[in-house]
Amino acid sequence: MADVSGADGSDTGEIKEGVVEANGLEFGYLAAGPASGPLALCLHGFPDSAHTWRHLLPELAAAGHRAVAPFLRGYAPTAVPPDGAYQTGALAADANALHEVFGGDGDAVLIGHDWGAMAAYAASASAPGRWRRVVTLAVPPMGALLETFFAYEQLKRSFYIFLMQTPLAAMAMTDDFVAGLWNDWSPGYGGAEDAARFMRCMASPAHMEAAIGYYRAMLDSSGHLPRYAAEQEAAAKRGERPTLYLHGASDGCLGADTVFGDRSELLARLPADSRAELVPDAGHFLHLERPDEVNRRVLDWIAVR
Repeated sequence: MADVSGADGSDTGEIKEGVVEANGLEFGYLAAGPASGPLALCLHGFPDSAHTWRHLLPELAAAGHRAVAPFLRGYAPTAVPPDGAYQTGALAADANALHEVFGGDGDAVLIGHDWGAMAAYAASASAPGRWRRVVTLAVPPMGALLETFFAYEQLKRSFYIFLMQTPLAAMAMTDDFVAGLWNDWSPGYGGAEDAARFMRCMASPAHMEAAIGYYRAMLDSSGHLPRYAAEQEAAAKRGERPTLYLHGASDGCLGADTVFGDRSELLARLPADSRAELVPDAGHFLHLERPDEVNRRVLDWIAVR
């Protein structure tokens, strides 16, 4: 196990940076809280970075958790993966490997937003013994996502996914385009600083291609490596660990009207004893728009034994 204790913040919630190797890849990460506390692993999405958890990490630390937010594979300072795998199963394998490296046990909790939510579903389903409780934000389980994806209004919102399949994707990913996604997905929030942080994570053309690769792996399974087959299969299954699903009522990326059109069906896709809740006056980046509200719901959920 790597020595990562020196990069953790104290129980005062100070956020510090660190680097660790997991699943054959060097990960940069942010961390806060006591090294002896139960692990709370926080996974970001697109077009975002580990800094997205800047409001939650200190609160998790104050509650006694060792809160860790890695930069996902291909997002600098994390390395571009030499295996070129960006399937959900690879993201899940990373999460479970980070659990191991940070000394997590069965009391660990997993929190994910956007692509981080997809990774959290797969990681907790493939290795339920590693995680006690799960929180996901903004992207429902795969079954529920597919049911809503082909609604006409949702297809219009999802234009960027189809753009990612073209050779023009990297050329289109300008500062202006990324800022536009933030403005559309979280109307009124003003995510210029967060968009700029994402662009800094795209430190090279290879890093930008990595971020695009997540979307290409959605629609093209030819790049799925067999080593992640178990985690990939788990991504489509209903997990075992109770999950709190939070969605912004004004989400401009994945419409709340489609996701919550049939709440009973959404709950049926989540593990037993799960909950699905709308957060009012919030869009796709609800944890940044309504940090106090979202933090309270997250902390209340993971406190349940």
